[in-house]
Amino acid sequence: MGSPDDEEGRDEDEGPVRSVRLEPFWMGVHEVTWDEYAVFRFVDRDSDSTSAPGGAYRADAAARPSPPYEDPSHGLGNEGHPAAGMTQWAALQYAKWLSEKTGDFYRLPTEAEWEYACRAGGTEPVSGVALERSAWYFDNSGETFHPVGRKRPNAWGIFDLLGNVAEWTLDQYAADYFGRIPEDGTAEPWVIPTRLHPRTVRGGAFDDDPDAVRCAARLESSLTWKRRDPQIPKSFWWNTDSQFVGFRLVRPAVRPSDEDIEFFWFQVLGG
Repeated sequence: MGSPDDEEGRDEDEGPVRSVRLEPFWMGVHEVTWDEYAVFRFVDRDSDSTSAPGGAYRADAAARPSPPYEDPSHGLGNEGHPAAGMTQWAALQYAKWLSEKTGDFYRLPTEAEWEYACRAGGTEPVSGVALERSAWYFDNSGETFHPVGRKRPNAWGIFDLLGNVAEWTLDQYAADYFGRIPEDGTAEPWVIPTRLHPRTVRGGAFDDDPDAVRCAARLESSLTWKRRDPQIPKSFWWNTDSQFVGFRLVRPAVRPSDEDIEFFWFQVLGG
């Protein structure tokens, strides 16, 4: 993980380079789209059905997003486009809802999992023509995000990890993240959140320069992403000014126990 000192566009919070160990996981081929998020967002699009054997699910009992102050996508696109503008908490609530519906366990990726998937076995940054072919960023996006899967996937068949919308990870942002990882490697690094901000966002977005659209690039969330929200208290669900941030989900290859899953939701959602 991380970038060497001579990588173009490198920031100080991207190193030193570390090796880590991860358990197997599946990752969404695409960023979660507005079409998918709408089934969670609007109760009339959901149902009591569940694919979990013997599962008991009530659509009208699920916690759902409150009405946003304004269009979260800012008119940049809906059907087929990545869902964006929600808080990390809202992305995690979607993951919890999907887990309850399916009986599987979905969550956001950790920084380590995200970077591992982005690199897809490589070590060099994606740049030049390769970046143009695989990512939407400032030079080619027309200053808007695009429907998922329109650019080339990476070597592991995953689309839009770089560009389009940046993506929430599970970690609280720490400038010294890599310094916390022992030089001899560690298993499953995760900076467990202790406050709402800052959290770590990865991948760069449609309005970023190429320097920010790299597997090692890191962005910390900011309270300014809610600056136009007039509500008191401000919405837990929406950021009025982060239409460049979305998310995708992962699913561990081995499902944790029900007790471990319950504790996880308590850690990240407070219950």
